[in-house]
Amino acid sequence: MNKILDMKKISLLLGAGLVFLVSSCTVVYPGVATNNKIVKSGEVEAKLFLGLGNVDVGLYQAAKNGGITKIATYDYSIRAGLFTTKYKTIVTGE
Repeated sequence: MNKILDMKKISLLLGAGLVFLVSSCTVVYPGVATNNKIVKSGEVEAKLFLGLGNVDVGLYQAAKNGGITKIATYDYSIRAGLFTTKYKTIVTGE
């Protein structure tokens, strides 16, 4: 009887651990910088493996990619998985 209970506990712990390992998280930060018109859009995106690396996913780089000189709005998102993390910034403006 004790062996059956121990096996159930082990199975439950392994199942909970598996759910934890395969789950991911996404966070989005929207923002309004100014009252500038929304004419253009630019974005920058980067993916890191095990958090190693140095990437620029800032507002300036996204605006530069879209040819924007005056930022109106921005969206910054992070999607974290088990081994990789994806960063993305989208800006709009003139």
